[in-house]
Amino acid sequence: MLLNTEFNPIKSLISGLFVYGICVITHAFPVQCDTTQTNKIARICSADFEALRNELNEKYLTAYLVTDAPIRLIDDTNQLWLNRIQQCKSTQCFKQQFDIRLEDLNFYTSMNQSLTQHFIKYEHGEIAKQPIHIQVHQLTKDRIKIEGLAYRSPNNHQDKQTIPLLAYTTPDKKNEIIDNEHDCKYQMNFQKAILTVKTEQKGCERFSGIYRLYD
Repeated sequence: MLLNTEFNPIKSLISGLFVYGICVITHAFPVQCDTTQTNKIARICSADFEALRNELNEKYLTAYLVTDAPIRLIDDTNQLWLNRIQQCKSTQCFKQQFDIRLEDLNFYTSMNQSLTQHFIKYEHGEIAKQPIHIQVHQLTKDRIKIEGLAYRSPNNHQDKQTIPLLAYTTPDKKNEIIDNEHDCKYQMNFQKAILTVKTEQKGCERFSGIYRLYD
């Protein structure tokens, strides 16, 4: 028989786990339509997007709990997504941005992220105002795939909302790549948590800059 004094630690443990779970769930909602947020995201919080919000919140919570991608990556890319969707001027734009974020979250949960390095462009100690996300995928021990997305206005035509970068290389040659999308040559300097990208070609400068690794 347990004494009253023995119940207290058990109660404390259960209460702690419960509170932690609530905190995780609350934190993991990407769109929170409470009174402190509605002025900033009023359009997103309208009844027109309720089903998409609910689906996004569910996907986000799943990603938050099961992905092996860095949690900070999910948080920061969500903030970037919120910044973009708030620029939307049409219902179609809003729906497209919801779809894009849902695809991102599916990727984070369905693919093995342990073989992918994620880099986001920074300027003056903050994420760049024109954000760029670079992913370095270890396909095999001898093959690397480098993908990049430079984000533009979400109000552009769908095929003009991002500028892609795509290159395949090997571990010993990843410091110099050629973008298959635009035939741009880049020098990539990997130093621990920092990636520096340079180019001497005019018209290819968008991906130049300093990137931070998310790990």
